[in-house]
Amino acid sequence: MLRELKTFVAVNQCGTFAAAGQRIGLTQSAVSAQMRTLEQALGMQLFDRSGRAIALNASGTRVLPLAEEILALFARMAQPENVSDYRGAIKIGAISSVQTGLLPGVLVSVHQQAPALETKLIPGVSSSLLTQVDAGNLDLAVIIKPSFALTKDLYAETLQKEPYVLITPPDIRGNNAAEIIRQQPFIRYDRSSFGGRMVSQFLREQRLDPQLVLEIDEIDAIVKMVEMKLGVALVPLAGLWTERAAGVRIIRLGEQTFYRELIMVMRHANRHSPLHKFIAGILKTQAIPPQHPHVNG
Repeated sequence: MLRELKTFVAVNQCGTFAAAGQRIGLTQSAVSAQMRTLEQALGMQLFDRSGRAIALNASGTRVLPLAEEILALFARMAQPENVSDYRGAIKIGAISSVQTGLLPGVLVSVHQQAPALETKLIPGVSSSLLTQVDAGNLDLAVIIKPSFALTKDLYAETLQKEPYVLITPPDIRGNNAAEIIRQQPFIRYDRSSFGGRMVSQFLREQRLDPQLVLEIDEIDAIVKMVEMKLGVALVPLAGLWTERAAGVRIIRLGEQTFYRELIMVMRHANRHSPLHKFIAGILKTQAIPPQHPHVNG
């Protein structure tokens, strides 16, 4: 019955029997047959089949978290007692600044403690990675905390908070961030990203309408553009540029300082899995406040 439960969870995530079949390598008719078998075993209908898409009915909604719990418990049974004996693969999603900042040390520690475990790093932006975790395509991800509440199926834990600062070319004088933003060309952190939305909120609150010259969702690239004197920018104090002598001035925002919060997110059903707890423990150990370059203001 485990096979049917896995298919049931996939159908819920994909929305149709055909899409679920494509994900798990079954034909639509095979998926439909498995769902009939599951419904017969439970003695109840699980789906509302009135529309084109498949939706869980009240019974299916009640059964879903129980099915996920059963699958998680079975997965735990197959895991070895000792960390060093872990095998297989775990998929970890991470935004770009985490890939070059926090994650390398994490992966080294994982490999040292569980050399037979294969870690697959999946890059992406926070919104995409969050969707993949929710769909079960990633075991966990390190992303920027969104402004909206996560679904009840997801568990998140804060790793660290990173302050935003204003960065300018070295020849820009003064420490009044608002005045500098008003007077200088502005490189914008992509407003469609979770981190970029925080910049947009700050600009609105401070009633700033800067002269936009570029919009991009890559912190180290933004810093490089500022070094080349293309403009000024609001960025979190995170990424490879904080580990080198970047050719920029860094100005604190004082009482207007805002932060982006890095979180690790996984499905609730996996929260107590030994493997997930192992990776999460290393992430929390490695997530110490970074050493930042000299900051003005």
